[in-house]
Amino acid sequence: MNPNLPVLNISAYLFVPLTDRETLREQLFAAAEARALMGSVLLAEEGINMFLAGTPDNVRAFVEELRADPRFAALAPKESWSARQPFRRLLVKLKREIIRMNHPAIRPAAGRAPAVNAPTLKRWLDQGHDDAGKPVVMLDTRNAFEVDYGSFDDAIDWRITKFTEFPQAVIDHRAQLEGKTVVSFCTGGIRCEKAAIYMHDLGLTNVLQLEGGILKYFEEVGGAHYHGDCFVFDGREALAPDLSARSSERSARAVDDHDLARKLTG
Repeated sequence: MNPNLPVLNISAYLFVPLTDRETLREQLFAAAEARALMGSVLLAEEGINMFLAGTPDNVRAFVEELRADPRFAALAPKESWSARQPFRRLLVKLKREIIRMNHPAIRPAAGRAPAVNAPTLKRWLDQGHDDAGKPVVMLDTRNAFEVDYGSFDDAIDWRITKFTEFPQAVIDHRAQLEGKTVVSFCTGGIRCEKAAIYMHDLGLTNVLQLEGGILKYFEEVGGAHYHGDCFVFDGREALAPDLSARSSERSARAVDDHDLARKLTG
């Protein structure tokens, strides 16, 4: 992490019911555009998901304005820094789900699954079990190509190609999770939160989500028990455990914005 670099990148999501998405889309686009921010904001009935970058003052001012709306007061962005703007334009899009799972029974705004924070998880992994003495297994809920950039040591990887495959993968491999404390994780927390709720719905009550995902883990405890990098959905390509960009940050390699929005939702 290098706060001396000029561009602040944030990723944030919040599951909260949104009934005014059309109006909200116009307001957020105008607010972000006025601050010269680039990236994507996705709005669905279930909540908001966003990846944005710009100058620190402008990014933080946008977040504070957003938090002034009581629905978004709990928004907690993950921060990282880059030498260049990793996005090519600004998109604010309406989606059916902010992360596509195709499972209508999941309503995260109705209640969160239990979570474990980064320091506690590191301590568990250091000692080889949770505080009750149960073995801890890490469950990667990301797509296979993301896992190939890096993951937690010995994490379960079902080689899914899109998040909509996750529910069936759980059904197929449920026995692999029985009798253990399962920690689901993803890049920023959104997929592992939905995954944990789904697994609780199936009766797997031994499941926790990693609060804030890999990026928050990197921010708080570094790369302990993690190998490789973490793929991110922008022109930086992947972040090392110190949150520095592994790519050369060539703007020509920035993820196509339409492709970015598609990948963010599935």
